[in-house]
Formats: sequence, structure tokens, C-alpha cells
Amino acid sequence: MRGDLGRVSLGRMEPVSGAGDGRRRLLDRYARAGRADAFGERWPLRVRGRSVAWVAPLLLLAGIVVLDAYTGADFRIISWIVLVPGIAAAICGVWGTVLYGVLALVTYLVADSYFPDAYRAGMPDFVLVAIGGVLAVLACLVRLRAQAHHLRMRDIAETTGRTVLRPLPTGWGGLEHAAVYLPAESDARIGGDFYDIQPGLHGTRVLVGDVQGKGLGAVETAAVLLCAFREAGYHEGELSTVAERLEVRMGRHRRHMADLGRTPEPRFATAVLLGFPDDARDVVDVVNFGHEPPLVAGPCGVRRLPLGDGLPLGLAELASAATPGGPPLPTLRRFPLAQGETLLLTTDGVTEARDGTGCFYPLAAEVTRVLAADERAARPRKLVALVREGVLRHCGGHLADDTTVFAVRRL
Repeated sequence: MRGDLGRVSLGRMEPVSGAGDGRRRLLDRYARAGRADAFGERWPLRVRGRSVAWVAPLLLLAGIVVLDAYTGADFRIISWIVLVPGIAAAICGVWGTVLYGVLALVTYLVADSYFPDAYRAGMPDFVLVAIGGVLAVLACLVRLRAQAHHLRMRDIAETTGRTVLRPLPTGWGGLEHAAVYLPAESDARIGGDFYDIQPGLHGTRVLVGDVQGKGLGAVETAAVLLCAFREAGYHEGELSTVAERLEVRMGRHRRHMADLGRTPEPRFATAVLLGFPDDARDVVDVVNFGHEPPLVAGPCGVRRLPLGDGLPLGLAELASAATPGGPPLPTLRRFPLAQGETLLLTTDGVTEARDGTGCFYPLAAEVTRVLAADERAARPRKLVALVREGVLRHCGGHLADDTTVFAVRRL
């Protein structure tokens, strides 16, 4: 299993509220971590919102003319002016490139005419500049077409992201929640991490997990599990039945992929399934599929819930094929959850984040330290912002894995 940053909403990364200027400076410093600037979306040469890309080729043009005038007749560099439309093709639009191609030709004629006939570069270099201008315009067209294709692919990726990690309304299902997803790859919009909240007929259910592997296969598996969760979480009365539906759906998906020849290795997913029953508001039900157990943070401090006894989703079927009867599904366990206590769930991008010396990020110790200084830090938004900043600072912005931080508590 393997950047402004914030919760996924409408396909964009929105800052978690409460993050101040210091947090924004931190994210600017670690821009690689989850910050995806689309090609051409943020123009590299802008001043106060206005493009100044035209300045670079203009300065190059002027510099070549001045140097040519001062180097003397024995050393002519006026033919270097062919570089001007080439530079314009890389940073300007089509018409800007055409303009610099024409300007380079005119400047070449004017500058060359000041020298005696014996020292003029003449027609061969004029043809070189003309051909360079034409090729620059063609290169600019290819670049802009590639940029348009990239933006279309980005829109498709964002649409896929909204489908898998759908926006969650404030107070959805009677829960206060906050989440952040940090892709390890700067251009990625979504990976194998997933989470969702599903209000239903028998209370509100929460699912947080991480699919083994990366790429489109992991995204597809996450989407399959979330679809199953949204249906079962709404209709089923028992949380254990929801867990069983998830395991069955994972097995069906794996068999389908195998029949298509698209499963080079067994794919599985660790996950934590939470239930907030309507008839017991001071407890939380937990089914753990081999995932890191949640932390509970509140006025009384920080505690970690016990490890689950279940295998990751997708492995129970493999184990049952090797062992008669097979292992049972994870046990549903009920834990007390006091007013004001927040459940913090993370994927292994948090627990496996390393600093320069190879030390892992001390999640529980860091949360404990902050809560000791400020009990209000147990609120989901503050808690998510704390972990996000801590992970980025600990690993210097170099995330080794996709990272999800999810915090939730009853309103």
C-alpha cells in the first residue's frame, strides 16, 4: 500500500477551516506533498495576475542585437536570433510566437544591414531564422494541444475523484467530521485510500480504508467497496451484516477481475467500519479489517482502541480456500464514546511517514501533547489540521504513500 491541502470537496482540495497563515506557509514550503498544479493552470510568469511571459523573448532579442553590435564584424551572432521564437513557443501563445517570429526576421534584416556587405550574415541565416520561426509556431501548436489534452484528462480524474470520494455535507448523519487526502504523487487526484459516511435506517455508518497497490486498479477497488458500503450501510440493521456485504463484494470483484485477466496479484483492502447507533449515543461499534485501530481523543486524553482480529477485505476468501471453514469475519466490538470525544482514523501514509533519520511519525504522542495544551484541539477540523501539518513537517513534504486523515464525532 502504499499539495492547498484539505478535505475533498467538489473535486478540489479545500483548506480545513481554522488553518492560519502559518499552515499556509508550511504548505507552500512543502508544495510537492499533494499540491497538483495542472500544466498551464498556474502560469509561471505572472505579476499581479498579468502574464509577463512576453518579456523573456523580448529581452533575449534585445540582448542578441546589442551583443552583435559590440562584438565587431569578425564575430557575428545575429543568427542566434532564431532562438527568440523558440523561447516564445515554450512560454507564449500561438499569436505571441507568430509575432516574435516576424519580429525576429525584421530585426535580423535591420541589424544585418548596418554592417558592410563583406561582413553581413546574408540570405542563408535569414532562411535559418525564417524556418526557425515556422517550426516554433508548429511547436507552440503541439504544446497547446498537449495542454488541452492534459486539462481534459484532469477533468476526468476530478470527476472520478468526486465519484469515489464524494463531498460530505456539514453535519452529515449527525456527525461532525473533517478529512484530508494527500496524494503521494503531485499530479495524482486520488489513489487507493477511501472514506465515506452513510446515514441509514439504523444509524450512521462510517468506512475508512486503504486498498493494497496503486494506480487505476486500486481506485476501481475503492469505488467498488464504497458503492457496496453506501447500499448496505443504509439498509442493513446490523453492522456485522454490512461487514459481511463488504467481504462478499470484495470477493466478487476479485473474481471478476481474475476472469478478465486483470489481477496480477491478490488485491485486498484494510478498513475500519464504524457504527453510530441511534439507540445508544454514548457508544461506537467497530469492525476492523486489519487496519490501524482508531485513536480516541477527547478531554480525558488520548487512547487507542484495541487491535481488530479480522483479516483485510479480500483475504478471508483466500484463507477459507486454504483452511476448511476458513476464518470468521472480524468481530463487532462496542466501545464507550463520551461526549466531546473524537475518533481519529488514518491510513498507513501517516503511521509510516519517516523523517530524515528513518523514524516514524509519533501520531499518538503528538496528539497527546497538543491535547494537553489545548482541549479544543480534539475537534475534528483542528485534529485533522494538526496531523496534516505534523506529517508534512516530519517527512519534509516527501510522502511515501497516499495519506488520509479522517476525524469524526457525534454532534
